[in-house]
Amino acid sequence: MSIPLSLDFTRLEPDVTLEEILSWQDAVSECHEQLHSGTGPGSKYRGWLDPHGMIPEAEVERITQAADELRNASDVLVVVGIGGSYLGARAVIEALGGRDKERVIFAGQNISASYHKDLLDSLDGKRVAVNIVSKSGTTTEPAIAFRLLRNYLKKKRGGTLDPKLIVATTDPQEGALREMSRTEGYRTFVVPGDLGGRYSVLSAVGLLPIAYAGLDVRKMIDSAADCAKACENPDLEHNPAYLYAVIRNILYRKGKAIEILATFEPRLHYLAEWWKQLFGESEGKSGVSIFPASVEFTTDLHSMGQWIQEGRRIIFETFTDIEGGEPELRVPKDPTDADELNYLSGKTLHEVNRMAYRATSLAHREGGVPNLTLRMPRLDETTLGALLYFFEKACAISGYLLGVNPFDQPGVQLYKDYMFALLGKPGYEGLLENIEKSFESEDSNS
Repeated sequence: MSIPLSLDFTRLEPDVTLEEILSWQDAVSECHEQLHSGTGPGSKYRGWLDPHGMIPEAEVERITQAADELRNASDVLVVVGIGGSYLGARAVIEALGGRDKERVIFAGQNISASYHKDLLDSLDGKRVAVNIVSKSGTTTEPAIAFRLLRNYLKKKRGGTLDPKLIVATTDPQEGALREMSRTEGYRTFVVPGDLGGRYSVLSAVGLLPIAYAGLDVRKMIDSAADCAKACENPDLEHNPAYLYAVIRNILYRKGKAIEILATFEPRLHYLAEWWKQLFGESEGKSGVSIFPASVEFTTDLHSMGQWIQEGRRIIFETFTDIEGGEPELRVPKDPTDADELNYLSGKTLHEVNRMAYRATSLAHREGGVPNLTLRMPRLDETTLGALLYFFEKACAISGYLLGVNPFDQPGVQLYKDYMFALLGKPGYEGLLENIEKSFESEDSNS
């Protein structure tokens, strides 16, 4: 089974050799068995392994029908969610620029007064639909945004909401949002119980907004399923996702503590954000793991380029290379050649951009930064479906190789508890006393 992705790791040597990679085969086979048999850590969160099983055709039909109805009844869809509840959808929509891309707006990923004030102001005079994505309905950031939006829409309609324009993607049985949906009559879709948020983009969580943007979600699902089939073989010479996972772990053990995902296409900004959450939240545990960072070249070559070229040699890079399918915009010829660019005349911007990538990968390798490249024939639904699954499968195996549970996130609770206490949430009074003592100690030492 072929997939529209390939991994070029020629610029890893001398840091990593093919022989060294293949020496990890036994460890990879063991992790593969743990993942597929359900005997590894976090086994109850493996619903994403089978894309077609995760989202049956009947559910896809219901999602696309709802997206069509919402698009016909509204001017904008506000998607309310944080982390995996919005990043996957935004990554796809920004990358592929669906016909209704500008009609999809995101809220609930921050608590900025300015952001939400500007958002509400921008909705004036528009027909608004809302997709709230939250398993519980009580996560602070999206819950605040949803309350603001409900209040805004009620005022616009004289104190009532049109439930046909509110869609909740939430827990199938329980939680505040599920109960609110029952009471208010919102249409609902399910956040599958066997999925973590960062692995949920190809479920209703991501597919409804993606479909609203006019993109072909079936192509994405089918391509992800093809990638899943291709990645069933644990043989490192035939499984690019496992190859990537091993390369990351080898470099980490050699002191490369930071991986930089380097793109040469601004449309991939949110794909990099999704990738950072996927690997950061999945692997950042027990005082170990690679720190996932990202840059957008060539822009960041004029800011971060110097550090990458000559800074601490604790990094490696993963480049993305889009081989074709981009606009045929060419550099025009100027009779004066005052800017000395006529040597580029007639070349497409995409060709110039790819040469910038090739030059950068070579320069950084010579500067002591091992790098690999993930090649894509073009950027479309087929490629994105495969790419999302590729990273999910690689992340799961990479986490197992690292010795952590890639499906939990225990470290994100403490700041929430402190915030609840500081904001006066009932039940956190004892913790507030401890926090205030800590602040008093800081004040006395300042």
